[in-house]
Amino acid sequence: MPTCILFVLSACSPEVGSDNWCEDLKEKDKGDWILDETAEYARNCIL
Repeated sequence: MPTCILFVLSACSPEVGSDNWCEDLKEKDKGDWILDETAEYARNCIL
């Protein structure tokens, strides 16, 4: 059952690199960013 819940929650997330994803990450505390998010943010939202 928990796997199904995780799948449903992840399906609602914006696509990595999209404008919505960049906005969501801007609102998130930078201390909570993971390494992959930091790299993707730099690649897709800054450059």
